[in-house]
Amino acid sequence: MFDSSKAFSGFAVNDIEKAKRFYRETLGLEVSEEHGLLRLRLGGGTAVLVYPKPDHVPATFTVLNFPVDDIEAAVDELRRRGVTFERYPGMETDEKGVFRGGGPYIAWFTDPAGNVFSVLQDR
Repeated sequence: MFDSSKAFSGFAVNDIEKAKRFYRETLGLEVSEEHGLLRLRLGGGTAVLVYPKPDHVPATFTVLNFPVDDIEAAVDELRRRGVTFERYPGMETDEKGVFRGGGPYIAWFTDPAGNVFSVLQDR
């Protein structure tokens, strides 16, 4: 039934304008807006819906992952753009905020609404 559906994911934010600026200016994503909703265009034509929710509470997990070829370069560039990387108990990160403790190298950050994103690199 859904094998040919063009499914997409979505998540909430508490301030559409702040979110739009962050996704467009800080992350450099293609962002469109229609009927008060944002659509993020990701690599490969993937779309993500971002919708306003005044009583938004961020998820306690990563809602969007960005695979990169070079995590060091990605982290450095995001820091240059003002992004702060998160540190979580039990997930020891290096001085840049990159977790290298198994699986892909990964660094977490949040959008203005507190949603958790990551950049990650397969080893």
